Amino acid sequence: MIDNNPILQVQNLTTAFDTEAGRIRAIDDVSFDLKKEQVLGIVGESGCGKSVTALSIMRLLPKPVGVIESGRILFKGEDIVGLEADKMHEIRGKRISMIFQEPMTSLNPVHRIGKQLTEVFHLHFSQMADAEIRQESIEILRKVGIPEPEQRMEEYPHGISGGMRQRVMIALALACKPEILIADEPTTALDVTIQAQILDLMKKLQRETGMAIIFITHDLGVIAETCQDVVVMYAGKVAESAATIELFKNPRHPYTQGLLASIPKLATPRKTKLNIIEGIVPSLYELPTGCRFRTRCPHVMDICALESPPLIEVAESHFASCYLYWKND
Repeated sequence: MIDNNPILQVQNLTTAFDTEAGRIRAIDDVSFDLKKEQVLGIVGESGCGKSVTALSIMRLLPKPVGVIESGRILFKGEDIVGLEADKMHEIRGKRISMIFQEPMTSLNPVHRIGKQLTEVFHLHFSQMADAEIRQESIEILRKVGIPEPEQRMEEYPHGISGGMRQRVMIALALACKPEILIADEPTTALDVTIQAQILDLMKKLQRETGMAIIFITHDLGVIAETCQDVVVMYAGKVAESAATIELFKNPRHPYTQGLLASIPKLATPRKTKLNIIEGIVPSLYELPTGCRFRTRCPHVMDICALESPPLIEVAESHFASCYLYWKND
């Protein structure tokens, strides 16, 4: 049973990067809540701001180019945006943890898996004895389904498979029993069989630990299988948010409708032309005025060019950023 009190609240978050061409906003006025024990999906095309949202929450934006311009990130009611580095260090990895997108580049290639895993315990549980840390490391590897964990502790990342590396990344993220886990495309580049195993593993671990999860992906199938609620992002903004079942049954934003319509179906006759969303995602350097989807939207209206539409509640706990549902009182 999900606790309705949010453990994390992202409120009007805007994150920007300073480039040679000037400052660009990678995410703009993004808001959502994460409840205890909830699995929340963030979905959208590459470049929509999913990973930047995660890095903003973790306070891992590249310095000095990345900056949180405005907004709040409340973890258990405390705004962590302005938190001092040493206090954020106590939260990051221990209470809020993250599985990064590419395990081959996230794991240090010159250190054995055991060294990288035990380092997590040394950083956050300095009072633990070395023998206890080693035993805990072996147990967490066993928990994530790695066979012969004692032997794997001595392996280097390049000596194990991609699926096994991803399990190591999950073990690293779960070592401190975090209250929130952010999983950034955890099944990218894995074949479908290994992908299914990783998803099953994450669901099992979530049930066992009760942690809340933010699941970042571009795959709506993964969202349907793992998440209770979903946030759809487009060009740095939230386009729609709802319970997953509600969103799939009754998508309201034209972008979400286009995404769902583009999914191939088994009942579709062979050689049927796939549905596509016309046009391309706008560059962050050349965003259209008003609604960022208007250049691709089949329902575009004059008002769409004037200003960005607010998130409008179109049904209970179902929000869409679209003037189709705007009532000018």
